[in-house]
Amino acid sequence: MTTIKMKVNGISVSAEVDGNLRLLDFLRENLDLTGTKEGCAVGECGACTVIMDGKAVCSCLLLAAQCHGAEVTTVEALQRDPVGKRLQHAFVEHGGVQCGFCTPGVLLSTKALLDSNPQPSDADIKEALEGNLCRCTGYQPIIKSIKAVLKAR
Repeated sequence: MTTIKMKVNGISVSAEVDGNLRLLDFLRENLDLTGTKEGCAVGECGACTVIMDGKAVCSCLLLAAQCHGAEVTTVEALQRDPVGKRLQHAFVEHGGVQCGFCTPGVLLSTKALLDSNPQPSDADIKEALEGNLCRCTGYQPIIKSIKAVLKAR
């Protein structure tokens, strides 16, 4: 067992975890933050994307112990963030949400992009979303939703 401390959605968390517990499982099972989804479990689909220390990462590829001292943001935190709130509304308004399985990861990849680059180009948006697969193939409405947020700024 390993003791970890981190901030999750702005709240300090401390826990004893097995050394092989993934961040994804820690968030879902220990903290009941079930918005983060498991898709492929090998870092290919992006459904489990969270923001760690300002960067979009696949939580299925990280051990919880590797995140000791980190700041992690999950999709649940977006409702309290002005940019996150605008993204969520735009995704609903412009059809960026279809079946919804990829949506948490896409939203967090986009949030990480906008936090580091408030005026991204089309190429920047596509690059930021490279690791997020939409099984409904709804990429155009997703990009339209992101552009609506940029336009509203």
